[in-house]
Amino acid sequence: MRRASPAGRPAAGGRPPRPRDTQPEQLGFEGMPERLFVCTPSRLGAYADCPRRYRYSYVDRPAPPKGPPWAHNSLGASVHTALKNWYALPADRRRPETLPTLLKGTWVREGYRDDEQERDAYRRALGWLEAYVGGLDPADEPIGVERVVAVKTSVLAFNGRADRIDSRPGPQGPELVIVDYKTGRTGLDSDDARGSQALALYAYAAERVFRRPCRRVELHHLPSGTVAAHEHSVESLARQVTRAEETARDIMAAERSVADGADPDDAFPTAPGPRCAWCDYRRDCPTGSAMPGKEPWAAVERFAEPSAEQD
Repeated sequence: MRRASPAGRPAAGGRPPRPRDTQPEQLGFEGMPERLFVCTPSRLGAYADCPRRYRYSYVDRPAPPKGPPWAHNSLGASVHTALKNWYALPADRRRPETLPTLLKGTWVREGYRDDEQERDAYRRALGWLEAYVGGLDPADEPIGVERVVAVKTSVLAFNGRADRIDSRPGPQGPELVIVDYKTGRTGLDSDDARGSQALALYAYAAERVFRRPCRRVELHHLPSGTVAAHEHSVESLARQVTRAEETARDIMAAERSVADGADPDDAFPTAPGPRCAWCDYRRDCPTGSAMPGKEPWAAVERFAEPSAEQD
């Protein structure tokens, strides 16, 4: 049996022991790529709308407390989930008469002024759903409902949840279409569909996930029953991706400057405007708190105004 060698001396045929305070050195490599910016459409949109709101949502920890829930968000979430559950039914059960049960089962009650306003919102939402479903073929099976699609570029690691991805005939075979439900009061047009970065990123990602062309994007506005659509080209999708990458670079530069000791208020300035009235962080923002705010139910209340039906 080999005897242990005295401390500091190598055993026969062995190597000198490494001093305990010696650590292996991690070598760096020039030209290594920067980390990808992980993002969703809402994350990119938050910065584009207001860098300060982005900071409150994604940088500050702990994040400032949000204000009360918004009734229009509750309404939108209820309608979206009801449609998701409608498509989860077998095709022979996708009938308008199932909608009251589906909507009640998904109804979010937060943010409304009182029970009367909530009941009115429910009746309106049910009417939108019945009219919308009446124009659908129950046998049509989307490629995805509330489907997550993801893609990487040299800058982004993007992922997002599309409301619906349809497959429709195209000149060269089946093509994908991105469908996004909208429940806001104001109607939408083709310029809204063309300018939506979120829809373009969904299309770009879906084309790569499913390996099928995806150029058409649609905004389905349930209150008015209208569809706003746009046909992207390869070039227009590439421009939207480039725009998203530029936003990501701006965000990463601002985050680095804060990490290096810059004033967060300077790195993430406010972008004052009408959105301040609806901001979750208005009370904590010096600029936003100086502007009049909206009540949590204000957007839903406008649906009941006589002029709303003419928008």
